[in-house]
Amino acid sequence: MHNFQARDHFADGAQYIAGRLTKGTSGASHAVIDPATGDEVYTYELAGSDDVDAAVAAAAEAFPGWAGATPGERSDALHRFAGVLAERAEDIAQAESLQCGKPIKLSREFDVPGTVDNAAFFAGAARHLQGQSAGEYTGDHTSYVRREPIGVVGSIAPWNYPLQMAAWKVLPAIAAGNTIVLKPAELTPFTSLLFAQAATEAGIPDGVVNIVTGAGKDAGEHLVGHPDVAMTSFTGSTGVGKRVAEIATATVKRLHLELGGKAPFVVFDDADLDAAVHGAVAGALINSGQDCTAATRAYVQRPLYEAFVQGVADLMESVRLGDPFDPSTDMGPLISHAHRDRVAGFVDRARSYARVVTGGEALQHPGAYYKPTLIADAAQDSEIVQSEIFGPVLVVLPFDADDEGIRLANDTPYGLAASAWSRDVFRANRATREIKAGCVWVNDHIPILSEMPHGGYKASGYGKDMSAYSFEEYTQVKHVMFDNTAVVRKDWHRTIFGDR
Repeated sequence: MHNFQARDHFADGAQYIAGRLTKGTSGASHAVIDPATGDEVYTYELAGSDDVDAAVAAAAEAFPGWAGATPGERSDALHRFAGVLAERAEDIAQAESLQCGKPIKLSREFDVPGTVDNAAFFAGAARHLQGQSAGEYTGDHTSYVRREPIGVVGSIAPWNYPLQMAAWKVLPAIAAGNTIVLKPAELTPFTSLLFAQAATEAGIPDGVVNIVTGAGKDAGEHLVGHPDVAMTSFTGSTGVGKRVAEIATATVKRLHLELGGKAPFVVFDDADLDAAVHGAVAGALINSGQDCTAATRAYVQRPLYEAFVQGVADLMESVRLGDPFDPSTDMGPLISHAHRDRVAGFVDRARSYARVVTGGEALQHPGAYYKPTLIADAAQDSEIVQSEIFGPVLVVLPFDADDEGIRLANDTPYGLAASAWSRDVFRANRATREIKAGCVWVNDHIPILSEMPHGGYKASGYGKDMSAYSFEEYTQVKHVMFDNTAVVRKDWHRTIFGDR
């Protein structure tokens, strides 16, 4: 059971603008559904274009003061922010599990502590906005590099990790001195709002962090196209990312895209089979498979193939589905019944050309549950192998030579994450070089950390979340150059007028 009551926390509305909750003015409302029960838990008024305008105006008004704060002042505020998030950890974990259906143990042990750690990391990183050291590169001038905030950032986050996505968008942006308007998915507004309220409680000025909760076609597109928004960061599907890019291009915005994935899980014949089996089940089923880095395509060298298929099937069948608030539950529902039906559609279509080894069916339950599913004997060019399913579905294919395994791993439009499983350092190292993905794990799959960047290749987008590399997204680089000679007529002027 949980004691988080959204109606009590957000009685004043699901928009957070200039430090206070307000109601949306679009004229439309939205019901947040607990995907584990199908029950409505909160209904709110969606944001419209006027709410987006108000939030952007608040962020623009707050920008000069926040950008002008010293790195130390921003760092202190972010340290306090991390402290407030830690104090509110249980409320935040319950809100995340209620709106997403994810097991409470995942929210408590992964989502919330990861977000607190992100805040602590960016509190330190705020004091390290470094540029190239000053120097006399021409001999006659001193040059140095400034890193300056961009302005108002308008970001859009998905429903699968609402808390962590809010953190990944907000923290590097504000650590660098920007202000932000974040649009969470309308399905999952709770933890973004709690996150913004915690920022205010930590003493971050009103208007630095704003939340508008509305539909993508209305609030989202208006935010991305807003002339006073200098940068857009979007996490979501590749299809929607293309639309975001089109809108952002019209106003020449800085653009950061973290899009879909179809992560390969490459098991060489010298791998630790038990480790690979456990890693595959964990990597495929985290967050019910609703993870853009989830293991979705296992390529297993033929000597281990049959044993791997059997081992994964057996372990998947032991996974406990149930109430997200039961600490023993391993896997919760999918985000909605509509999404569950979409996942089921992929599996049902695959029955005509592949073998469902285990799973492949919804639970007879009011919630949006779908059993962990393993599929074998699919062709590389089939839909189940090539398309992002975003559910608890792993497809496994055999390969013979190492060259073939790496080629198959790269054979999708995506390139967000991958893993290689081998005891041979040379084999593993080759895989990390040749697999085209923003993250390649060796003998593991899924762990992330604040100090390291997260972002993709190819159709998985560009730009980095987390790490010091994120400041490359959220800062302008300015070259400053001083003449040191005090000479009126420079030697180079003769190329424009006069003689030497």
